[in-house]
Formats: sequence, C-alpha cells, structure tokens
Amino acid sequence: MATMTTQVQQGPDSFPRRRGRFGREVGYLLSGLPLGIAAFVLMVTGFALGVSTLVLVVGLPVLAGTLSMARFLARVEAEQIAAVTGRPLPARPVGAAEGAGAGGSRWKGVADPQAWRDLVHAVLAFPVRVATFSVTLTWLVGGVGGLTYGLWSWSIPRGDEDGVMDLVFGLDGRGPDIAFNTALGVFFLLTAVPMVRGLAVTQAGLGRVLLRREQR
Repeated sequence: MATMTTQVQQGPDSFPRRRGRFGREVGYLLSGLPLGIAAFVLMVTGFALGVSTLVLVVGLPVLAGTLSMARFLARVEAEQIAAVTGRPLPARPVGAAEGAGAGGSRWKGVADPQAWRDLVHAVLAFPVRVATFSVTLTWLVGGVGGLTYGLWSWSIPRGDEDGVMDLVFGLDGRGPDIAFNTALGVFFLLTAVPMVRGLAVTQAGLGRVLLRREQR
C-alpha cells in the first residue's frame, strides 16, 4: 500500500520531467554547434600559439590561459550533461592541480592532467557536435515540413517531374508527391524522440569519458 502511495505521489511530478526531457535534449544538441565551434577554435588556436612560443617564454602563460578556458568549457558541458541526463559527472580529483603546482608556480594549471583532458574533449567533441546538430535539425525540420507539405508544396517550382514519386516510380501528379512527403514527415516525427535521445546520449557519452565535474 505504501509503495502504491509513493508511485501515485511521484506520478504527477515525474511526468512533466519526462515530457520536458525531449526539449532539454533538443536544446543540448542544437546549442552544441555554436559552443563546439567556439571551443574548437579557442583550443586549437591557443594550443598552437602556446606550443610555438614556448621558447620565447610567452607560450607558458598562453597554454595556462588556454587550459583555464578548457576547464570553463568543461564545466559548462558537465552542467549540460547533468541537466539533460539527470546524472552528474564524477567529481574532478581533489588536489590534482594543486599538487602539480607545488613551489608556488603561477602556471600550475599546465601540469593538471584533467585540464588537458578537457582540452582534448573540446577538440574531439567538435565533429560529434556537428553530426548531432545536423541530424537533429534535419529530423525536426523534415518532420514538420513533411507533415505540412500539402499546405506549401504549391510554391515549389516544378519541371518535368512531380517530385520523388514521379521520378522513381513514374507516378505523376501532386497527390502521390504529397502522400509520400507527408508519410515521410510522420515517420520523422514518430522517431524523433528515440533519435534525439540516442544522439544526446552519444554526445554526452564523450563528456563522461573525458570530463570530470568541478567540485564546489
């Protein structure tokens, strides 16, 4: 009886969380591209500039600044992963950077192994984010566009063929073309939730492998 009561109490609260999860996953995937571009450019530029100027001493602070930015980007990604999946990342090892900085060096962050993993994540995550963004946008736009195709298909300039059905199967006329695109839109919408969830898990999985949550 107590178990049934607990389930009833949790039901109304858990349903909005499940319903809102899809929106959080879409936001996570679509925001990944601009964040990924910025992270990739900053990390690659900072690393290349820092390494190439190490002999001039300037490279050390450049690398330290780049790794500091990498840690910030890793913190942002960790918070996004926790919000989307409901499972925070493991905490960063305590004292990793502090131990590397014995002797009072200003650039102790350069010796922090986790900071370098954060930098590697920013670089490796870029192609993943490009792929997940493209597929997510294609799935959502294709679903809505296909479902409403009959309302706006009149605006498409037509040549000798009336769409895919005419080109592939020889079925001319707007009817088969509208039916095909509408069915395609329904397919995209029906599979949008598992597709988006799979993409979000894939993108978050890379972060779980390389990142650690910043301890407060």
